[in-house]
Amino acid sequence: MHSELFGTLPDGTPVHRWTLERGGVRVRVLTYGGIVQSAEVPDRDGRSAQVALALPDLQGYLENPGPYFGALVGRYANRIANGRFALDGDIYHLAQNNGPNSLHGGEEGFDRRVWDAEPMEHGVRLSRVSPHGEEGFPGRLEVSATYSLDESGALRIAYEAVTDAPTVVNLTNHSYWNLADAGSAAAAAHEVQIAASRYTPVDADLIPTGELSDVEGTRFDFRAPRKVGGGYDHNFVLDKGVTSASEQVAELYDPASGRVLTVATTEPGLQLYTADHLDGDPYAPGAGVALETQHFPDSPNRPEFPSTVLRPGEVFRSETVFGFGVRD
Repeated sequence: MHSELFGTLPDGTPVHRWTLERGGVRVRVLTYGGIVQSAEVPDRDGRSAQVALALPDLQGYLENPGPYFGALVGRYANRIANGRFALDGDIYHLAQNNGPNSLHGGEEGFDRRVWDAEPMEHGVRLSRVSPHGEEGFPGRLEVSATYSLDESGALRIAYEAVTDAPTVVNLTNHSYWNLADAGSAAAAAHEVQIAASRYTPVDADLIPTGELSDVEGTRFDFRAPRKVGGGYDHNFVLDKGVTSASEQVAELYDPASGRVLTVATTEPGLQLYTADHLDGDPYAPGAGVALETQHFPDSPNRPEFPSTVLRPGEVFRSETVFGFGVRD
């Protein structure tokens, strides 16, 4: 494991890239945005390829923040309706950076911050303090994300946070996966399986209606593996719910290369996004598949959804594990 200078922000702040290597897998993580900048894994013939959509230099990430390539997303991943929510009788107003809604933490979310880095065994711990009022969110939030590789080469991302005032927290990693090769054709031929019998239908602005609808007989039924196709930016209600330890909830498979990506998490939801809105610079629509583990969109406005409220004295903990393998 080592780090190197990856670039410098316009204000002179240095950005470093950490390289983790274990179990035949090499992953590179940036201190800017906690970005997974590459993931190199072997195919069924032992040939390694980069399978995470990424940009080659820091300038690329500064100029193309919208797709959130590989980023650590927060303080609230996904959407909050109308950029507002109530907590303990107070109303909080957020940036409306996605139509009328707040998306992925606002204009300057966690994906656009430089994180402090500390080497760990087989990994790196990124941390920062999000001050009270940052992007409209209450509470001073001390937050960390530890990226590590286990002996099999699985990438484990473990999040922790504490606050000094009631707030809401929902963190995820926004990697897009193309198991054939990140520079290859669309990922629509990948097969996906998701352990979810229900999903959250959305309105025209992609805000949940509040329903938890059965996937049976719909295009949202991925309980058995099938080609992912396109047209998805939806949250799936994982059958396991919130768990204290990570449980496998999804699998992505590329028949051409034999590569398999498994997803295990403690989270109750998973956003399947087929990248239909990429603009071709540098990736075409459908070039990758995002499997974002999360609490549900708009939970601060939906008391019937699993809570995203964090209070003083509590510790927010969440974990997601991306496993890599092959199939004949």
